[in-house]
Amino acid sequence: MTHHSIQEKLRSLSEICKEIPRFSEETYKKNQVMRGLRDEHGTGVIAGLTDISDVIAKKEIDGVKTPVEGELYYRGINVCDMIKGYDDTSRCGFEETIYLLLFNKLPAREELKEFRELLASYHKLPRNFVRDVIMKSPSKDIMNSLARSTLMFYSYDHNALDNSIENVLNQCLKLISVTPMFAVYGYNAHMHYNENKSLFIHKPKPEYSIAENVLHMLRPDSKFTALEAKVLDIAFMLHAEHGGGNNSTFTTHVVTSSGTDTYSTVTAALCSLKGPKHGGANIKVMDMFTDIKKNVSNWNDDKEIASYLDRMLSGEVFDKAGLIYGMGHAVYSVSDPRAQIFKDFVAQLAAEKGRNKEFKLYAKVEAISKKLIAERRKTFKPVPTNVDFYSGFVYNMLGLPVELYTPMFAVARMAGWSAHRIEELMNMGKIIRPAYVSTNGRREYLPISKR
Repeated sequence: MTHHSIQEKLRSLSEICKEIPRFSEETYKKNQVMRGLRDEHGTGVIAGLTDISDVIAKKEIDGVKTPVEGELYYRGINVCDMIKGYDDTSRCGFEETIYLLLFNKLPAREELKEFRELLASYHKLPRNFVRDVIMKSPSKDIMNSLARSTLMFYSYDHNALDNSIENVLNQCLKLISVTPMFAVYGYNAHMHYNENKSLFIHKPKPEYSIAENVLHMLRPDSKFTALEAKVLDIAFMLHAEHGGGNNSTFTTHVVTSSGTDTYSTVTAALCSLKGPKHGGANIKVMDMFTDIKKNVSNWNDDKEIASYLDRMLSGEVFDKAGLIYGMGHAVYSVSDPRAQIFKDFVAQLAAEKGRNKEFKLYAKVEAISKKLIAERRKTFKPVPTNVDFYSGFVYNMLGLPVELYTPMFAVARMAGWSAHRIEELMNMGKIIRPAYVSTNGRREYLPISKR
């Protein structure tokens, strides 16, 4: 078949697909199916247990579940307290977070030092891996490149199928250490082969933190400021884990429960994170602000900003989806603690970068959006700003290309996925297999001569 005839046939077959009846909302309700694994109030259906993290959005007050200021806990420790206790002298908060998530305890100074040395010892890729895997057929989508590199790592592991805790921990620590390399090198390869830019490969430095190494590997001159490294380090801390119910972490539990290997499990999680409803939200926020900057002439005029945002909510402008991206969250109902923590550091970085004007625009859009959305919903409940609202702006100020926004999320979340994979293995029960209700009736088989 020719290319043209193949395309014609595909169009014809797709029309047949479109004729298959869709399920009505009534059918879902009749069969008591909680769509998206959420009840009628939007609360997630309990699918398992975890000791790794906890997301608090509601508390029982006088016998009634009441929305409260959001809280996020890693192994029972409030993330806000971890950020407040951040040690500027070491700038390795993400490494401390990884240790906590994996081992259920905060490391002492010497333990943290030894752990950092252990992670640094894994900063080695197999011989010719960069050439044969990362640079071969480089992808414009760095998440695809990241997934391919992760899956290919299986071929270089002689104990890939060993699911003992000791071996899986070894595999997870390796992946935590090399994922920044996979991401940055994948981007460099894409820019060289697809965009005709100069190619450079900086090896990570053992004395640097993960955040410092990302900036070192990404920038041609390898230079960065202490504040830049600190803000990226804190971004990694805030994105490292977010309960067992998010899509990619749930994927980690589901795939692990089948008994498969670490590399297949993490690749599945990466493919989940790639979805724009999960890991790509901050890109939408950046696109939205690019549009706002073009169409709002006076960034200090609250009325002009409000007028454009109102049109955005009406589906008249930007992508016409009727949404203000970065506002609202699937779990938090009053506030996202990550966004509140992050905002102060965003302000510091904006001052260092001379981008206070843009930061003030973000703050105005945040404040005005909350009022407009509340008015539209006719509710007095607060509308939370989520962490994605500011994270894209931070990455932009750090000089991270948009192609690396979701991969940086993956660099951070590798810590949480690792902890959840080990937790599932330690509590291994039956393979996770949810039930589906079949709504199709019975039909008689017709021989091909009678169709």
